[in-house]
Amino acid sequence: MSDNTVSISVDDEIFRCLNEPKSFFLLAGAGSGKTRSLINVLKRFREENVFKLRQNSQRVAIITYTNAACDLIKRRLDYDNTFSVSTIHSFAWNLIKNYTIDIKKWLARYYRMELEGLEEKQSTARNTTTKSYMDRARKIDILVHKLRSLDVVKKFTYNPNGENVGRSSLNHSQVIQIAAYFLHNKPLMQNILVRKYPILLIDECQDTNKEFIDALIEVQKNKTDCFCLGLFGDTMQRIYMDGKVGLEKIIPDTWSKPEKKVNYRCPKRVVTLLNRIRSNFDDHTQEPAQDKDEGIIRVFIVDLNKESDRLKVESEVSVRMAQLTNDNNWTDPQSDVKVLTLEHHMAASRGGFSNFFGPLYREPKMKDGLLNGSLPGISLFADQIVPLIRAKKAGNNFEVARILRRYSPLLSKEVLQSSSNPIDEIINCNTAVLSLISLWDDESEPSLNQILKEVYRTGLFEFPDELIPIAQQLLDSSDVLNEPTIVETVMNAWEEALKCTFTEFELYLRYINEQSRFGTHQGVKGLEFPRVMVILDDEEARGHYFSYEKLFGVVPPSESDINNEKVGKDTSIHRTRRLFYVTCSRASKDLAIVAYTENPEIVMSNVLGQNWFNIDEIEVFNGERFDVIEATSEVAVTRESTKRE
Repeated sequence: MSDNTVSISVDDEIFRCLNEPKSFFLLAGAGSGKTRSLINVLKRFREENVFKLRQNSQRVAIITYTNAACDLIKRRLDYDNTFSVSTIHSFAWNLIKNYTIDIKKWLARYYRMELEGLEEKQSTARNTTTKSYMDRARKIDILVHKLRSLDVVKKFTYNPNGENVGRSSLNHSQVIQIAAYFLHNKPLMQNILVRKYPILLIDECQDTNKEFIDALIEVQKNKTDCFCLGLFGDTMQRIYMDGKVGLEKIIPDTWSKPEKKVNYRCPKRVVTLLNRIRSNFDDHTQEPAQDKDEGIIRVFIVDLNKESDRLKVESEVSVRMAQLTNDNNWTDPQSDVKVLTLEHHMAASRGGFSNFFGPLYREPKMKDGLLNGSLPGISLFADQIVPLIRAKKAGNNFEVARILRRYSPLLSKEVLQSSSNPIDEIINCNTAVLSLISLWDDESEPSLNQILKEVYRTGLFEFPDELIPIAQQLLDSSDVLNEPTIVETVMNAWEEALKCTFTEFELYLRYINEQSRFGTHQGVKGLEFPRVMVILDDEEARGHYFSYEKLFGVVPPSESDINNEKVGKDTSIHRTRRLFYVTCSRASKDLAIVAYTENPEIVMSNVLGQNWFNIDEIEVFNGERFDVIEATSEVAVTRESTKRE
């Protein structure tokens, strides 16, 4: 059976599910063309059902993970409004935005629970002069103010792209939590959802918020005869912490479960590797497309006892891959070689933005928002301050005026309408801009702290709640933030991060906007590159959530890993294997894997023992160059050094 025939068969099954209706879970592994199937099926469904949908004022809803994916699907569906394509945050907001009274009740309960927790900590604190005590006191003041402000909010606001400030705005987490709660607990909301969207399809379902997925499965259970819930994804590619663990196992037996088995992206050798990595996870396998080349894989093991200069090593890897593949693009800085780090700290250190990234990434509550740029504090800089500075430096006064009219409270309609002389307000705003831009005088490089202090002093932009206490501290005492701090809370994390320079923040923005040579599994999900270099380095990662040394048998599983394994929970080894799978599956041509370790023999023995790689695909860095390996009866040893051309 040809690749195309298999694809058509799966598409036919999905089409039948949409028509019946019958809910389904499509297992679509890496490079299997699930977006293509989604588009093909929807176009066919539209041809036969568009009149009925429009007659009933109904639409097909498609939830995707990123704005870029939304744009792609909309374009390929010809921007037909029969289909509502959105991210999960946009979709959830559209569900709840008109229910102001219900949102107020949910928020009141949410704020009171937070207050109770903070007040309990305050009551048991031994020292009322510590920084932690003062931080909690400020948070309590903010929460009390929020509770009191609920009565005067007429309508809540929300922007799924991150610009959420002011007492009437909701943050990203709240929108998802509220929508999930309403769907779980309010039959009316279930009726509204099904009446408006009789078909709801979710792409990358394994990474969709678990509370939201649970709520939708509950809706499907109650509305089986009139609601089709279609999940597209691959549990092996779950990479976000709030995704649903064991999603495939909870899918009801009554659902259809088609599977796309052909990998159209990766060369044959990479597909074989992916199947071997996955074999310890489940019994799903893929087949390479018939027209794919074999491809080249190499594992470069670096002994950290002999070499710790990562840039030197990775440069040598590029040279070696160019030799092996006869492809000089590996050594061309302008080519599309993608360096993928499984831990973001590694990309941050290589990309020059670790001073900003590190403190925020160490705070678990902030990780996801940091990786997608949705933290309100990041949005303040990324969407308002950075564009303003760039426009002002470029002399683009039209863009400066546009930014100020859109974001600055100094030029809000209320201020201008209530002013006896609106020209004075415009002059005041321009003065604030000039004061801000003066931080760059004499080729100075201001820190984010300096910028934050100046913007807060002049009131140029509104601040998210998490940055207000810090800005107040900066105005009250500039010495506070110069003291050493331990990154334990959200506020402390921001205080550390804001010490970085403006340039470092711009490098971070390039990274999350996929404009950097460096990437990670989160940043490149769904993308492909002909030349991929995967970096594995526990020492530099400094984390415990992932462990490549455990994956390769250097470090034994922890007690927590063992206990979690017994009860069927995620372990650090499971998580790391999935991340490794995702990054390797980005390669459409050739793949280089660089493993840093202090125990190269153990790594070599285990990757050979797991049958992931062949012995002639492993090379060891001896401090100067890479040596290829040969096997003896007892151990893999170094053979003659490979000579450069």
